[in-house]
Amino acid sequence: MKINTAEFVISNSEVDKCPKERLPEYAFIGRSNVGKSSLINMLTNHKNLAKTSSKPGKTQLINHFKINSNWFLVDLPGYGYARVSKKTKAVFQQFIMDYFEQREQLVCAFVLIDIRLEAQKIDLEFMEYLGESEIPFAIIFTKSDKLGKNKVNNHVEAYKKQLLAGDWAEMPPYFVTSSLEAIGREGILEYINQINEDIFKNEGFI
Repeated sequence: MKINTAEFVISNSEVDKCPKERLPEYAFIGRSNVGKSSLINMLTNHKNLAKTSSKPGKTQLINHFKINSNWFLVDLPGYGYARVSKKTKAVFQQFIMDYFEQREQLVCAFVLIDIRLEAQKIDLEFMEYLGESEIPFAIIFTKSDKLGKNKVNNHVEAYKKQLLAGDWAEMPPYFVTSSLEAIGREGILEYINQINEDIFKNEGFI
């Protein structure tokens, strides 16, 4: 898939204020400071489409970006650590749940995982929530440039082993990425393109 256009549409904290267009949506989410904004900018080939920050918790709203005029990339707040008050955190954590449970246009979520770290409880719990809610998702391992190739493979295998030791019958689809080196870009975009083709061919998404 070639990204011809990528435009910011709206930010909000209420699902019913999201775009009304019946276009497929792909939500990107992960723990704060996992490199989500950098990944979105890399995927769309726009340096400043999503705001990046050295401070965790920069994204605190549901952000819609229209891609190629036929699908939405949705940038969601990070779960877990963020320098906001408990009251504020409770609010945007709730509207994350509202988005996943109410947004009919959502066709796939991408859960971002820092490949350098061992499996984190909060990530596993979030993926369990998606599975129980029957929300299709794929894993994106970020920051692979921080490790050597052998370590990348070992970390992926360790993650897969831990997932399969739990309640998962098989490893969800996954992608290894580096925003700095544009690794994984083509794979993710092709995955989205295939889903879009199936949607428009079989359902028309109306």
